[in-house]
Amino acid sequence: MGAAAGYATYKLLARRPKPPSTAGVSHTSALARNVAVAKTGARIGANYAAHQAKRATASPERQAELDAAFEMKTAEQVVNVLGGMKGALMKIGQMASFLDDGLPEPMREALATLQADAPPMSPELAAQVVADELGAPPDVIFAEWNPRPLSAASIGQVHRAVTQDGRQVAVKVQYPGVDKAIMADLDNSQLLFTVLGMVFPGMDPQPIVDEIRERLGEEVDYRIEAQNQADFHRWYATHPFIHVPAVIAEHSSQRVLTSEFADGVRFAEVDAAWSAEQKNLAAEAIYRFVFRSFYQFHAFNGDPHPGNYLFRPDGRVTFLDFGLVKRFSPTDIDEAASMIKALVIDDDVVAYRRTIEKLGILPAGSPVTDQEVEDYFGYFYKLVRQSGVHPVTHEYAAAMVTQFFDVTSSVSRVPKFANLTREWVILQRINLGLYAILARLEANLDWLGISKQLWNFTDVEPVTELGRQEAEWLATITS
Repeated sequence: MGAAAGYATYKLLARRPKPPSTAGVSHTSALARNVAVAKTGARIGANYAAHQAKRATASPERQAELDAAFEMKTAEQVVNVLGGMKGALMKIGQMASFLDDGLPEPMREALATLQADAPPMSPELAAQVVADELGAPPDVIFAEWNPRPLSAASIGQVHRAVTQDGRQVAVKVQYPGVDKAIMADLDNSQLLFTVLGMVFPGMDPQPIVDEIRERLGEEVDYRIEAQNQADFHRWYATHPFIHVPAVIAEHSSQRVLTSEFADGVRFAEVDAAWSAEQKNLAAEAIYRFVFRSFYQFHAFNGDPHPGNYLFRPDGRVTFLDFGLVKRFSPTDIDEAASMIKALVIDDDVVAYRRTIEKLGILPAGSPVTDQEVEDYFGYFYKLVRQSGVHPVTHEYAAAMVTQFFDVTSSVSRVPKFANLTREWVILQRINLGLYAILARLEANLDWLGISKQLWNFTDVEPVTELGRQEAEWLATITS
């Protein structure tokens, strides 16, 4: 069987429906989870050595075939171990699956199955969680309750229901025991190091692990997510095209989160069937939500991926899932602004370098030239360093991922010295998640013009229709 045919067969097998779980998530011991991951890491290492040996004497055509087969086998091994675990490890796999073309295709596609195919809880188990958390079974709490979940993911699943006063709602129910499983993962940094190393070879995972520990530790408490979502709902309550569902506080708790039900088109349909104009509207709404939230409200919803959006053709987007939110201080916002001012507005690489050295992103005295600094870091600002309308391409998004993680690059010396400080770990989801989504939408817009309306240090007239709508809204909330 050829590599392509074998991988196609694997994908079909991987996507077979999984039976509902009738028990909570097992966190039997950190040792069991360690052993599973360690075995996988050792197996991948052994396979890599064998792969290199075979490759050394093969023809170029045979090398390409061997490479494809190795990527497929590695993807299977990683997904098999992560797919058997609900919790932090599976969450990391899901986050990695949205890095677009920057990961090998088999790895990206296989990781995507973690998002699509998480096995749901049985109806009885979900009902028991609701009863334990809210004090009565769901068919008593709600006038209507659909026992079949709308979706299932790494931490919980969502059911549709109707409140006693007639409101359509979405009820997110956490898997029993998943909080303990996640905390077991987070208590073992070496386990996270191993998994991140399997997905991103060569990367120093320490700052990422530290930040993931805190953010995912918060995510298992739906009371924190409810507060995050309530804040975003309040900020955007009257916005013309950004919508955040309201939280139904009386039906929410530590492990149950109830929100108003929102409808709209899923990303797959937008991607497959919508016009270029409609995709541009969707892309602009997402882009504005990310940077308006950051610069005006000092918060970032750190999980930008296709499953967290619902779309309408006029540009209206509903944003879901606020478990992974990073709050920033005014000083943080000023520091981010100072980098953009130096490199984008003033085109002053020397000032930019001084700024990132001060912030600890590049150690002072690093043996790299200012031109190397501009070539490396400037790539992440490329969209806004050129005026006029231009596309976000798959090639750009893929190269950004590669550039970010490739510390062994023979092209640039900067990654060998640059640091990802903890303050900016989650914000890198803009570079590694947001731009991948914009590329999939083939967005083609005036990014500099739009950004200047969003930055808190520039004041320009809107360059798009959505920009004009947002300017009118902004006037109402700041007057």
